[in-house]
Amino acid sequence: MSHEPRARSNSSPSASSAPSAPSALFCGVLTIACWMGLASATLAARGEETQLKVGVVQRFGDELTDELTLQATPGDRLQLKFNSPTQTQNQTQNQTVRPQETQLSASNVKLVVQMQTLVTPVLQERVVLSTHRSFETAEDAAKQWRALGIETEIAQPEQWQVWAKRQVYNTPFLRRMLLSSVQLQGKKTAHLDSRILQQVPIVSWEINGNRYSSDRLEVSTNKNLIQVRQGKEDKYGIPFAGKLQLQPNAYGTYTLVNDVPLETYLRGVVPHEIGRNVSYAAIEAQTIIARTYALRNLRRFAIDGYELSADTHCQVYVGLKDTDPNADRAILATRNKVLTYNNELVDALYSSTTGGVTAVFSDVWNGADKPYLKSLVDSAYSVWNLSRQSLADENNFQRFINMQRGFNEAGTRLFRWRRESSIEQLTQDLQKFLTKNRSPLANFSRIQQIQVTQRSPGGRILKLAVQTDRSNILLEKDEIRSAFSSPRSTLFYLEPLYDQTKGENALQGYAFVGGGLGHGVGLSQTGASGLAKQGWKSDRILNFYYPGTQIREWGVGSRES
Repeated sequence: MSHEPRARSNSSPSASSAPSAPSALFCGVLTIACWMGLASATLAARGEETQLKVGVVQRFGDELTDELTLQATPGDRLQLKFNSPTQTQNQTQNQTVRPQETQLSASNVKLVVQMQTLVTPVLQERVVLSTHRSFETAEDAAKQWRALGIETEIAQPEQWQVWAKRQVYNTPFLRRMLLSSVQLQGKKTAHLDSRILQQVPIVSWEINGNRYSSDRLEVSTNKNLIQVRQGKEDKYGIPFAGKLQLQPNAYGTYTLVNDVPLETYLRGVVPHEIGRNVSYAAIEAQTIIARTYALRNLRRFAIDGYELSADTHCQVYVGLKDTDPNADRAILATRNKVLTYNNELVDALYSSTTGGVTAVFSDVWNGADKPYLKSLVDSAYSVWNLSRQSLADENNFQRFINMQRGFNEAGTRLFRWRRESSIEQLTQDLQKFLTKNRSPLANFSRIQQIQVTQRSPGGRILKLAVQTDRSNILLEKDEIRSAFSSPRSTLFYLEPLYDQTKGENALQGYAFVGGGLGHGVGLSQTGASGLAKQGWKSDRILNFYYPGTQIREWGVGSRES
């Protein structure tokens, strides 16, 4: 789901046995086609279904060895449409024809990457205003920059970044004037990402002895099913329903985008998010939340011309690979149902495991809190009273995090954890993080002490102070997990580790003692599974994690906030 490398379900889907021959790649295609046909018939009376644009391969062309193989189902053909010059085997390197729209068909096609030398070098440049772990914090930062009168756009070349809008700051002079202005205001991490391009990657493919290339390629089939294999080692690939388009992104590479109906998209999300061996009510709850999340987050990749990614920065989406009968049943049973608050789609955040207490939005990211995203003890019983025993108190927190029983997630692998890290490893982690973010504080040699200086009432660390041999560094909220590799969440306390052979005060590292995996905001996938086992229905589960919300049909009294 949303965010950072987002918190995932700790119950992984059951592995399917690999097909023994290429023809087995499409076993079950008839079943899929029938299911899709029934879904389409159901929708015919209700209007056209929402189509999503999902980036299923986001950075094609990062490496010259990148390749994609697209294959039609047996008895079907790929229909390829593109606008490009054509070059045959008999033509010399400089002989091409005028660009024109071309339509071809093939049973399969392999896309490869080549570097094309530019006749005239090109300046590629953007002002990076700030860098963030998550889209949520980047979006809040973009609002802050706009309040200063700077037009922005949100990008994700690797980490999430806020850029000065390229169409506005479209000359070297304007970009440098802007950068100078923001740096004078103390924004020291703002910088100019500038490079001279001598070569650019181009995508090409061969059909019937002719080689073609284009920066955009549309691919469809009569049966609306295309198998995608990524790289030489991928023998079986992933079947995607709908259409595919290869298109350029904002980083000089390409994205393969799946144009897919919303309800079909959910077939590739729900079993890979909640898992398979869970009670049906939890699957239903996950389905409603996944549908709500998708509809509310269509803006995330606007800079690249699509809407959602297929990874943990949004929701894990694996096409029609390893679909699940229970998930299919839940999708049909909850068709068009979304979760709302005051008739608006909720910010449907969820994570793998809360560690026994959910977080409010501002515990993790910058931005306005939502009334339905509260800090709640993740239990069906009265095991802890947050109003009387605030987890902002360090002693209370340590007692809470060492409790093992009575919680919805009790007994699961990620509910409680302890991870140790040496000073050397912590130093290396922090230096890497600060260097990546162009912080002037990265120039230190060793961490001397780490201390929690502020917690939220729900126990999440808001501020973590790090003393080094050069300076004091303050880490806040979700950037703590970017800075250090040990903590699985920000719900932890620190236990100093000493080298007794060097004396009582010879600090050699820290143990991170905590609970949960991920941000902990909204529904816990593990907790929802626990409640479903106790007999809770999906609507009750959702009202527990998102109090005050209502389930409605999309388009009937609900709107995107």
